[in-house]
Amino acid sequence: MHRDPLLVPLNQFNVKWVTRGSRVVCALALAALAISPLAHAKSSCPLAESIKASELPKQGRDTLALIESGGPFPHDRDGVIFSNRERILPRANRGYYREYTVRTPGVKHRGARRIVCGGDQRAATECFYTADHYKSFACIAR
Repeated sequence: MHRDPLLVPLNQFNVKWVTRGSRVVCALALAALAISPLAHAKSSCPLAESIKASELPKQGRDTLALIESGGPFPHDRDGVIFSNRERILPRANRGYYREYTVRTPGVKHRGARRIVCGGDQRAATECFYTADHYKSFACIAR
């Protein structure tokens, strides 16, 4: 049987195949042709919402820069374990996620805005932004 070289990388996406004669046709062929095998990497957004890092409020961009540099952080609670009790973020072992305050101008307390990052904090490759104190999140895309 002849194997199309495109089928091997696309199989990692669990696409359902339909056989028509001697050709294997993907129901999403046009979309699948545009997908690189790296497009489904761990850094892809697991949530429906995403925000570009450049679109974060200035204070969010500042916080992200502090995370990448390892601090120092302005709040005692910055860098504490985020337990994901809301279960909006992908499941992970305890200690995987850490939370950081995004300053809100005009507010004297920490406010509702946060960035939560998973894994290697200084790499900041899996970070999420919430403007409503964990009610919703958006992936921070780079």
